[in-house]
Amino acid sequence: MRLKSRIADLIDAQGPMSVAQFMTIALLDPQDGYYATRDPIGASGDFTTAPEVSQMFGEMVGLWLVQAWADQGCPKNPRLVELGPGRGTLMADILRAAAVAPEFLADLDIVMIEASPVLQAIQAEKLRGAGADISWQAQFDDSLSDRPLFLVANEFFDALPVRQYVKTERGWCERMVTVATEGLRRGDLAFALAPVPVPRPTIPEDREAAPDGGVYEHSPAGLALAEEIARIVAVKGGAALVIDYGYDAVTGFGETLQAVGGHEFAEVLAEPGADDLSAHVDFAALAQAGKRGGAHVVGPVTQGAFLATIGITERAEQLVKSHPAEADALIQATERLIGAQQMGTLFKAIAFVPPVLSEVAGFAP
Repeated sequence: MRLKSRIADLIDAQGPMSVAQFMTIALLDPQDGYYATRDPIGASGDFTTAPEVSQMFGEMVGLWLVQAWADQGCPKNPRLVELGPGRGTLMADILRAAAVAPEFLADLDIVMIEASPVLQAIQAEKLRGAGADISWQAQFDDSLSDRPLFLVANEFFDALPVRQYVKTERGWCERMVTVATEGLRRGDLAFALAPVPVPRPTIPEDREAAPDGGVYEHSPAGLALAEEIARIVAVKGGAALVIDYGYDAVTGFGETLQAVGGHEFAEVLAEPGADDLSAHVDFAALAQAGKRGGAHVVGPVTQGAFLATIGITERAEQLVKSHPAEADALIQATERLIGAQQMGTLFKAIAFVPPVLSEVAGFAP
């Protein structure tokens, strides 16, 4: 409640804030923000990510990175970066799988991009015995642009702030967060529309056909970051793999911003700082950002297709043979990762690689 009260005071002082500003404060406020105060992942947290479902996910990603490195002639001094590393599970599995290429690991500079002190400490403990030199940064910046960049972002872009615009009779108006003046308790937060429509061409042409009430979500921070990553990959070499839940085409005009707490959906404005906030990733926009950065963009494809193409089913069969007592759990984990009714379809994969590469593992040419 303390963060909610502080947000209300800020709105009283400055006027309504954008959805993006609200998300930034709710997630990253250093005192009461969601990621600053807790470990949100796992059965005791608010959500479970693919690396926590099975080691096979990280192993496949690790082998994909090694293949991308080999496809470029094994460049020297590569840097491996993970955006939003969670509990460190994905990086631990990546490094174990990448041990098939000792030359890759021997020369590797590893950087974890993590803004949460709580999660940084958990990651450091998880990776203590990984046998690698690992450093942490709060954000991705120009210091990471000087060598080949191999980057992984799993369920990272969905947590970046989005701005929301709603189609009205007077044009597209930005959705704002304000303090309720009637119908709710004093200090409760509510959505409202800015009175003046946004200027053209804020909204892409393919969205202009939206009916009244249609919503367009846009992540300026996410697209700017994607473009910068693509620029580094295009100039210095490397590969960036993004896996997240989202859509790859205009599939309607509804909002996707959501709050999750205790593995259940919650009200977005009810308890800022107590619940996770995220929005589905616009993969078509992400692909355009990668192309603007000069990279060759492959995908998006579904997570299920990506993992199946690079061998997760075969890996599951190997594990079942060596650990028959765990067969049921391994089969269930595989189905959860690639099944159409589970994570396999909703989650997508996209990659940025140098323009000289025409074929990329896991993605059809």
